[in-house]
Amino acid sequence: MKEDIDKIRSEAEKELQEATEEHTVEDIRIRYLGKKGKVTTLLKSLKDLSPEDRPLMGSLANQLKQDLEQKIVHAIKRFVQKSQEKRLAQERIDITLPGRRIPLGAQHPISQITERVIEIFSCLGFSLAEGPEVELDYYNFEALNIPKHHPARDMHDTFYISDEVLLRTHTSPVQIRMMEKQPPPVRIICPGKVYRRDSDISHTPMFHQVEGLFVDKQVSFGDLKGVLTVFIHQMFTPDTPIRFRPSFFPFTEPSAEVDIQCVMCKGKGCRVCSQSGWLEILGSGMVNPAVFQMVGYDPEKVTGFAFGMGIERIAMLKFGIDDIRLFFENDLRFLKQF
Repeated sequence: MKEDIDKIRSEAEKELQEATEEHTVEDIRIRYLGKKGKVTTLLKSLKDLSPEDRPLMGSLANQLKQDLEQKIVHAIKRFVQKSQEKRLAQERIDITLPGRRIPLGAQHPISQITERVIEIFSCLGFSLAEGPEVELDYYNFEALNIPKHHPARDMHDTFYISDEVLLRTHTSPVQIRMMEKQPPPVRIICPGKVYRRDSDISHTPMFHQVEGLFVDKQVSFGDLKGVLTVFIHQMFTPDTPIRFRPSFFPFTEPSAEVDIQCVMCKGKGCRVCSQSGWLEILGSGMVNPAVFQMVGYDPEKVTGFAFGMGIERIAMLKFGIDDIRLFFENDLRFLKQF
């Protein structure tokens, strides 16, 4: 048996030296150390030896197995290293080349306009207020002088969760909640997401609004005009023409919509402004006394004004964008412009 052991060792070592690829070494391992390999068969035959010869032959056979296992591992490592060296030579990197800079991100245009609006009104003494997006019908409509079956509800195309719970259609409910919590004076702006069942080139089911409220003694329509004029001149340019048009909102009386000269045609008339030379930018008015009564304010002692605007609308006018859906598509070609 000792001759068999020496023969197997010699054959295996010769084959390992002649191996040129990693899979060849694996074939050698199976041929000698596999379940039916030569060394495995040799170890199984030890039981047929005499008790005197079995310890010595067993020791030699086990030593052969260990030696071959080590040589096979070393052979595999040699081929792996050779393969890595070859790959590194083929994929050599010139470290003297300048690196590729990761492009810096920027704020989304909606975030830019929202922060600018907040900044302007903060300088005018307005503080920030927020409220829930899932709102009660009472705060979204009834407390704002829009009772059930009021025709003005048709203007909002509301997402109802139940008869009394809905996704807010404007941020005006925040004004009601703030007036319930604190007595006059109140001077707040309420930015946030709002929801309406509308979707086309100029409307989306979810959009952003900023609404404002100022309540105190002897607040007049002149104060409203002054605040909004300063805001528009700060947001656009100091010489931007402005006009106030009579309008109707259930929660303000009198009410007015505010227009600016068309930023596309500079008042000459174009497709964007429907040849009028003007673009609507926000709605406003003096707070309806009925709203004050709902929150426990005395309309004989205090007055106030409110206003509201769509952030997407401001951004479209500010940046000259003609499709509101671009704000939500996350196209980097569009976003990189801002």
